[in-house]
Amino acid sequence: MPIWVRQAAAIPVRDGRVCLVTSSSGRRWVVPKGQIDPGHTAGEAALVEAWEEAGLVGALDTEPLGSYAYEKLGRELHVLVYRMTVTEARDEWPERDLRVRAWVTLDEALDRIEEPGLRDLLRLSFHLKHPIRPVLATA
Repeated sequence: MPIWVRQAAAIPVRDGRVCLVTSSSGRRWVVPKGQIDPGHTAGEAALVEAWEEAGLVGALDTEPLGSYAYEKLGRELHVLVYRMTVTEARDEWPERDLRVRAWVTLDEALDRIEEPGLRDLLRLSFHLKHPIRPVLATA
């Protein structure tokens, strides 16, 4: 039976951009995510990770966007992902010396993120905020 770990993540959005951070190894771009500690909800964990990894404060949508799974060190990790509306980005935060923070467009984020499941949720997070409007024909 596989060992799997529950995690939560935030897709931080502000002014039409998404905030990415480097992974702990510094080799990949990711969104803030981490394990859900006992006694905490997935939403609480997502907010804590956004603060610790990226120095972000804000509010999550009430419902998660969805989830994706990936494998790391022989374990399967299941990540519940929320869209986060960022209200403040601080200059000082707990992992400032460990990670790089970058505000990028959706297209840039899709180029930098490796996990296909997370890329799908990134697209969804922007689709929900900016629904596609029909083009009206002119006479």
